Amino acid sequence: MADPRQAYGRCLRHPRHHTRPRPAVHRLPLPEGRCAVKIKGKDKFLAQITALPQAIRDEVAQALETSAEETTDLMRRFAPKRTGRLALSIGYGFGDAPAGSLNTTAANARAAKAESGLSVTMYAGSSEAYWARWNEFGTVKMAANPFFYPGFRFGKKRAKDRLSRAIRNGAKKAFGK
Repeated sequence: MADPRQAYGRCLRHPRHHTRPRPAVHRLPLPEGRCAVKIKGKDKFLAQITALPQAIRDEVAQALETSAEETTDLMRRFAPKRTGRLALSIGYGFGDAPAGSLNTTAANARAAKAESGLSVTMYAGSSEAYWARWNEFGTVKMAANPFFYPGFRFGKKRAKDRLSRAIRNGAKKAFGK
């Protein structure tokens, strides 16, 4: 015998779907020069839309600075403190990192975000603390003592959450909510 769900040539689970035809849609063309929709408050809406990017940019810049400060504090805590110069060399900035430092941003990411000014570079090491790379990755004779990237990875989730919140708050400020 055939499948009981397929009795009488149609599916019993969805009888309406298989028995009723879909209605035909007839659309009449609009006369030339006529609008189909009028928007009330269009000027206010357009003003809010133009204010949106700047409001979001302000919120994101503040969130980036807060996140960078928090993450570099973590890196300083994780850094070895034999002389203290390595921990003092850890920092952040909205431009390029100092020459010879270990940093978090790649060149192509920095170039793409530099136009908007929303790129933070966190760095460790300087001419006075040139051994930052050696501590982070180790050498042939010395085991690695990572401090930079563990701090970066630890602060990354909080930074992402803070940036999402900043974008949402910027949109709310632009629309006056």
